[in-house]
Amino acid sequence: MNKTKINSSEFAERMWAYSHGYKIEIGDAVLIFTTGQIAMDKDGNVLYPDDPAKQAEFVFESLEKILNESGASLNDVVKATVFVTNMDDFEVISKVRNKYFKNSEPVSTLVEVNKFVKEGCKVEIEVIAVKKSNS
Repeated sequence: MNKTKINSSEFAERMWAYSHGYKIEIGDAVLIFTTGQIAMDKDGNVLYPDDPAKQAEFVFESLEKILNESGASLNDVVKATVFVTNMDDFEVISKVRNKYFKNSEPVSTLVEVNKFVKEGCKVEIEVIAVKKSNS
């Protein structure tokens, strides 16, 4: 088994001891786990605080960057966990989710939470992807 941290310089400096993702090679498979992504720019500013759909778009683009760094894409996602601060945002976030997951159709969980680490964030998403090893 080979375990590699994924930490992109494209994102804000990490606030604590965590990684943006992990790539784990097991036999002929590669598992990629991402940390939950929020709509935060490289300077740590929350983006689109009143627009859950735009936040979701930004989050999916961030997830794609992390997955790409390990040779995967959103098409390789098998599990997604979506956290929202308001269940009423479910429909607009789901439209964005469905656009990005139209090929992979991963198993998913949606959970309403009180708040996120950054005030103004309305959605956080983490994923698990699986792909065949190149080696």
